[in-house]
Amino acid sequence: EGMALPQRILFPPQKICMDWQQRQRPGAGLCNLGSTCYINVILQCLTYTPPLANYLLSRDHSQLCHRQGFCMMCIMEAHVRKVLRSSANVIWPRAVVRDLKFIGEEFEPDMAGDAYEFLRCALEAMQRACLSGSSDEDISSQTTTIIHQIFGGFLKSRVTCLRCQAVSDSYKAFLHVLLDIKAPSSLTKALENFVTPKNLDGKYCLKCSKCEKKVTASKRVTVHRVPKVFTVCLERAADHTGRKISKIVEYPEYLDLRPYMSDTAGEPLLYSLYALVVHSGDTCLDGHFFCYTKASNGQWYKMDDESVDNCGIHAVLRQQAYLLFYAR
Repeated sequence: EGMALPQRILFPPQKICMDWQQRQRPGAGLCNLGSTCYINVILQCLTYTPPLANYLLSRDHSQLCHRQGFCMMCIMEAHVRKVLRSSANVIWPRAVVRDLKFIGEEFEPDMAGDAYEFLRCALEAMQRACLSGSSDEDISSQTTTIIHQIFGGFLKSRVTCLRCQAVSDSYKAFLHVLLDIKAPSSLTKALENFVTPKNLDGKYCLKCSKCEKKVTASKRVTVHRVPKVFTVCLERAADHTGRKISKIVEYPEYLDLRPYMSDTAGEPLLYSLYALVVHSGDTCLDGHFFCYTKASNGQWYKMDDESVDNCGIHAVLRQQAYLLFYAR
């Protein structure tokens, strides 16, 4: 509806398995190689993303990969195999740190970084690796890689002219959603705020194609097509100075995305929390990252660099979360 169909499906969605294909105890902790806690938490959250881990453990990518030099998918495949398959208690994520500049130009091995920025760049680097050799694909086909089939959804943006009520819709693919938490006290309130129509006036005025002049308009963004894995960043930067919003924002173990859809009628769209990242520190520019992940044995673990400790769901739901990972 209003969206171009892909000319080619790069990865068949029916090959994605949402449940762990093997159940085992959690894998290794990750050594902090200086200021790399922001990298470690994202590597752990991706390692415990069942559909991604299943695919990487199958080695389907590396068997067909012809990329010379850096390939984020090959690096992730080797990393996930090492964490989940080796008997070591601690792994050194050297390959990721060595190739940091290929993942994102802003990252330096000996400088602190932001976990959300690293997640964004890591997913984009994996997406580029999946498109290697097929970069001339149309935009719709590019959203059929394994990465978009797992993490990707579509947002619908509907702009309504408040003068003549003319409507125009546009669609945008997403791999993660950034939510404003300045006012909301919970994830569900932040999502309600996200889909609430906003007025466009002043310098944001739009030219209405019907009225043929700049008018006040209303814009509403909704989730149009849901991802298999819904990834959320709770925006904790208060402003550009690095001041941090340190309040607790409540988030549920089970989330229904149906109320935030373009079409709110129909069955609930239920998601289950399986990983989250926490930032501890007074400002966004310093501090430490650690995470909680649900292993294939169904147990939750706190993962703080080298240490991996069993914990309960009550501890998981009481954190000052920064990133949340939900699986369909």
